[in-house]
Amino acid sequence: MTRRRPAPLPVRDGLGPARLRLHGGPVAAELRARFGAAAAAKVAAGEVVTADGVVVDETTVLPAGSHVFLYRDLPIEVPVPFEIPVLHRDDDLVVVDKPHFLSTMPRGRHVAQTALVRLRRELELPELSPAHRLDRLTAGVLLFTTRRELRGPYQTLFARGAVRKQYLARSSAPPTGEFPRLVRNRIVKRRGCLQAREEPGEPNAETLVEALGDGCYRLTPRTGRTHQLRVHLASLGLSIDGDPLYPEIVEVAPDDFSTPLQLLAQRLEFTDPLSDRPRCFVSRRAFQR
Repeated sequence: MTRRRPAPLPVRDGLGPARLRLHGGPVAAELRARFGAAAAAKVAAGEVVTADGVVVDETTVLPAGSHVFLYRDLPIEVPVPFEIPVLHRDDDLVVVDKPHFLSTMPRGRHVAQTALVRLRRELELPELSPAHRLDRLTAGVLLFTTRRELRGPYQTLFARGAVRKQYLARSSAPPTGEFPRLVRNRIVKRRGCLQAREEPGEPNAETLVEALGDGCYRLTPRTGRTHQLRVHLASLGLSIDGDPLYPEIVEVAPDDFSTPLQLLAQRLEFTDPLSDRPRCFVSRRAFQR
């Protein structure tokens, strides 16, 4: 597998540069046509560079498929008014108790108000990188590596399912059927659709659901599909309290933090790929009533 070489611009204020694929030809003219005056101003200011770190100017010509790098203009974001408690920190790892409503890393309209960017700034760790992701609305244990060269070994653990994850969820719906129950089906999340869907075909998602009483459930996923736990509980008639997507989509204002999703990434366990030691991290959060 070909490794992508490091960006020619450093992380600045918690954010790495944007990487833009070109159509080919005079770079300044293409950026001006595609992105307008703001992009032209960045070229004039010497803020756009090639993959080799050469500053782009009005005379620079590059072939189709080439890349340039520049710092993006940040959107206006609603501040997420919650701290990010650190559960563990050493030379290699930072493990946090992510709050609800905070995305793991920049995507779409969430950029500065993400766990990655805020932690890079607060901890002064510009190479901090998530080893896995939690949904924006899910709280709990989230693991980061501190240096670029550590990403691969830890991300590989999650990719091959070598990390044992446990979640807690609360549902006010009356339980039906017997527990524990293994939910196994096919989930597909299509681009542009807010909800993931169950579809016929070979199963690709599996979750063990255990009832703990008082509307609380322990969820042990054996796969990691997008929205898997939310879809699986909803399929049992046990929609998670505070869920604005399942079973029905509910509009929520960007500054409304009053109803957190009652889903918590409560525990992570794995064998450390560097030291071969067992690791276990547990959230300190509890559900709001």
